[in-house]
Amino acid sequence: MSLVVVLLLLLAGVSEAAGRILPLAVRRPGMPRSLVASLLLAGGLVEGVVFALWPLTAWTLAELVLSSPPPGDGLVWTPGVAAPLVLSAVLAFPWLGPVLHLLLFVGVGAGLAGPLATATELGWWTAVGCVAVAGAGLGAAVEAVRRVVVRLSAAGTRESLA
Repeated sequence: MSLVVVLLLLLAGVSEAAGRILPLAVRRPGMPRSLVASLLLAGGLVEGVVFALWPLTAWTLAELVLSSPPPGDGLVWTPGVAAPLVLSAVLAFPWLGPVLHLLLFVGVGAGLAGPLATATELGWWTAVGCVAVAGAGLGAAVEAVRRVVVRLSAAGTRESLA
């Protein structure tokens, strides 16, 4: 993965994290800026890693669908494929609406499906299914981790108050 792609994925991750963290910071005006910055950086790194794993997970699912391993080294992000992801992350903060957010990610997923279908010789619809299942699975995993972190941090706050 080139440095440009890594930077694009990190930018998309930070933008995605900002859409979740900044509304929290606005609702709690007493939050220290250092805490907001550290949450933004950590969230951006996690989101960037999840974005980086999306093509790899779709490729793995495509391997499971095929009877023989597909030729090639796998599906990777390229600047042309990663740029729409950055655009969707920047434009689709959660306060702009989950429908817009979903539509933009569907567009990025469709952009990933074309190279996956070509590389694996799967049909386009099967490749779309692999990309969609990979994206939904990664999204569900991240959401589960977020909920666990919130519960643990809420429990830690209650203990410190007692």
